[in-house]
Amino acid sequence: MDTAEVRTAVLDGHTRLRELLTGLTDAAVREPSGLPGWSRAQVLSHLDGVARALARQARYALKGELVEVYDGGRPARDAAIEAGARRTADELRAAVTEALAEAEETWAAVGPRDWDRPVRHRDGDVRSALHAWWRELEIHTVDARLGRGPGGWSREFCGHALDFLAPRAPHGVRLTLEATDGPERRDCGSGEPLTVRAGWAI
Repeated sequence: MDTAEVRTAVLDGHTRLRELLTGLTDAAVREPSGLPGWSRAQVLSHLDGVARALARQARYALKGELVEVYDGGRPARDAAIEAGARRTADELRAAVTEALAEAEETWAAVGPRDWDRPVRHRDGDVRSALHAWWRELEIHTVDARLGRGPGGWSREFCGHALDFLAPRAPHGVRLTLEATDGPERRDCGSGEPLTVRAGWAI
């Protein structure tokens, strides 16, 4: 997928998340998420914060400036998640909705020549920040257990996520991932060969 297609996929993900937030109750947000040790409220609070943080990376890059992903670093990020998780379902829904609107405004402002502008996040560029938000959005929407599972991920997203995670392949293993429902294949790592075959779109 080219960057414009990724941006379209992100905007589609925003629409899905908004729809999934409809009907969210105070009791539901206190329930466990699919992320071990996290409640739904914590996941939604994180989505609120990371949507704004990655959009800010792009927004400042468009001005030729570099800023930290989170003011105060990881401790401030973690504290914000915990504080935000204490909000009611209505407050969380409003916060995430506002964060998505802010992100949409920022990503819409990025022109074809802007994707290579540097950002502080992972010492990358605006393009890599958009990809990071795509991963955060898709994975944590599933983690929130709002009705969308990994079976809804596109083949393109699955391929991108596997490419991103390839450097984390187990040490001493040459891992081959082969699709049983298409032509996709990924090889990563080195060492003892191990092949895993499964449907590409989970």
